[in-house]
Amino acid sequence: MDKVAVVILSWNGKEMLRSFLPSVLRHSEGEAVVYVADNGSTDDSLQVLANEFPTVKAIPLNKNYGFADGYNRALNQVEAEYVVLLNSDVEVTEHWLSPLVSFMDAHPEVAACQPKIRSWHNRESFEYAGAAGGFIDRYGYPFCRGRIFNTLENDHGQYNEPLPVFWATGAAMFIRLKDYREAGGLDGRFFAHMEEIDLCWRLNARGRGVWCLPESVVYHVGAATLKRENPQKTFLNFRNNLLMLYKNLPDNELKPVMHWRCFFDYVAMLSFLLKGQFPNAWAVRRARKAYHHLRPDFFLSRQVNMVAAVHHSLQTRWNKNLLWAYYAQARHTFAALSLFTR
Repeated sequence: MDKVAVVILSWNGKEMLRSFLPSVLRHSEGEAVVYVADNGSTDDSLQVLANEFPTVKAIPLNKNYGFADGYNRALNQVEAEYVVLLNSDVEVTEHWLSPLVSFMDAHPEVAACQPKIRSWHNRESFEYAGAAGGFIDRYGYPFCRGRIFNTLENDHGQYNEPLPVFWATGAAMFIRLKDYREAGGLDGRFFAHMEEIDLCWRLNARGRGVWCLPESVVYHVGAATLKRENPQKTFLNFRNNLLMLYKNLPDNELKPVMHWRCFFDYVAMLSFLLKGQFPNAWAVRRARKAYHHLRPDFFLSRQVNMVAAVHHSLQTRWNKNLLWAYYAQARHTFAALSLFTR
């Protein structure tokens, strides 16, 4: 069995592979086996892999299963102690794996971790999808050290301390394969978006740690598949966020949190309408309808999670309202939220 397997999920991404796979191979040599799982591409990605990257192990999938189930199916074909879920648009740096492996070897109670994620476009800035580790507030709104909503901080070393986090980004998630499988992997019903937060919630609730280790640094292009304001992305984010809350909230919180989320979602719809973003407003409405339609299908998952949980009160879940802090109190940085003093 391999020690580390880097698994890149790709869909019609031959140019991304040409741009970013060389850095992964160069800086992972001798430390990891590199796989590319092709998610039913209709371009010649597999031929490019065979001709230009013969040392990479290809995992061809017969159709596009999305991010979540694509990884589930790919990791069924991998045997390693650790796997890295790595986006195809990530540039890694020298010795990026060493701090992650050393930390995980020394901390068997930790299931997953992530490196610091900087923007490939603006290399001094944190990147939206993960930054220096992810958190959520009481109502399920995700944020990061270095990114709150669309406010991105420059990296001045202010978040260089290793820290337990609520979620590690799916753009570069380093995880024990045993923990991944025992927690049920990514929820394939999500297709894409929020699936890594849902997985990390399950890991945290089961008493397994999730950390960010900023000594390791990678650069992420981001929004390579769907632009941030794409209505389909809006739909998936809102729908999956509601399903994630339903799956993981303890009984005493479920009703009040979902009551307030209904109110906040309609405020979001109004905000999109006032900005003239009518498809996004409709996407929020569709997401709420889809959530109510799908919720019965997730009842068993909720029951399993409640039984498996050893912790319901998680330190890395902020028990306050991020919307109020950001918009009413103008607290636009992670440090301004004063979540943790370490």
